[in-house]
Amino acid sequence: MPRIAIIPGDGIGVDVTAEAVRVLNCITDLTGLALDLDRWDLSAQRYLDTGVTITPDEMSKLAGYDAIFLGAMGDSRVPNNVHARDILLGMRFQLDLYINLRPVQLFESRLSPLRDVKPEDVDMVVFRENTEGVYVGMGGNFKKDTPDEIAIEEDVNTRKGVERIIRAAFEYARTNKRRRVTLSDKANAMTFGGGLYRRVFALVGKEYPDVPQNAVYADALALDLVLHPSKYDVIVAPNLFGDILSDLAAALVGGLGLAPSASLHPGRVGLFEPVHGSAPDLVGTGRANPLAAILTAALMLRHLGEEKSAVVIEQSVRRAVAGGHTTPDLGGTLGTTEVGEWVCHDLRDILVDVAGVTPAGT
Repeated sequence: MPRIAIIPGDGIGVDVTAEAVRVLNCITDLTGLALDLDRWDLSAQRYLDTGVTITPDEMSKLAGYDAIFLGAMGDSRVPNNVHARDILLGMRFQLDLYINLRPVQLFESRLSPLRDVKPEDVDMVVFRENTEGVYVGMGGNFKKDTPDEIAIEEDVNTRKGVERIIRAAFEYARTNKRRRVTLSDKANAMTFGGGLYRRVFALVGKEYPDVPQNAVYADALALDLVLHPSKYDVIVAPNLFGDILSDLAAALVGGLGLAPSASLHPGRVGLFEPVHGSAPDLVGTGRANPLAAILTAALMLRHLGEEKSAVVIEQSVRRAVAGGHTTPDLGGTLGTTEVGEWVCHDLRDILVDVAGVTPAGT
């Protein structure tokens, strides 16, 4: 039985995680799938009460789970965001979750800000390097808070780190019969790190002659994603550029309310999180969109080998969007809890009417 740590987080993370858990419980009730869901409190409130973000022992215990489901983190009462940084970046770095996987799919043309775009035009996966680059925290300030202040942020790229994220993108493309792998960097301006990515991409690419491949500078790709999204399929990028490009891609399909993500290292615990923020102004209003969290739950089930359950949940989310059974940000009138309830009811209909499966317990 897969063991899953549930960390609701802060703000609307608590609200949307509750709906993702509701859907997971529904799918287990309907299919007989067994999941061991273990709730953890690593919230900002705990940090404010105890001064503890996450202990080494807690990090070690989390590494023993099959998966971690993390809600949004962040609280204005923690102005330096130390607890979110220690927990989220701590898990990524200390557990060496080097693949940040961001699938991006357009469910309905009306959700895209692009003119004349169709769902088949936007279907891509971003592989963002997750443990290196400018996010490692190397650098510093000289003459801080003076007119002569100097701030330095180091961009760290290792041959090992670059090769494994590029290889992961190629393996995914081959296994899932995707059309192309595109590297995105700034090798024309950042010649050392970018040059490493270009050289390794070319070398690894030779091992995958069956997978079409090309390289596009990050600024040019940002432009072309808006103009010609159908040209792109699997994108691999360094940490910073992958972060920016995956959010841009999410905007093409309706925003972060439909953006699941995973941080992975094959053979180790996977971290799954919707990528929107904690949005404290939406807490308790019922306006928080839970679909990204629900899609993240489906992504987690797929990682755990439960492909059929993942597909059924994704089908239900598509049906929710198509029928307008959503929160106001996607044009619907339902509240957060109502969306989760609708998906749960729809799962039974899909299993009976579409998949031809008799739900467990009936």
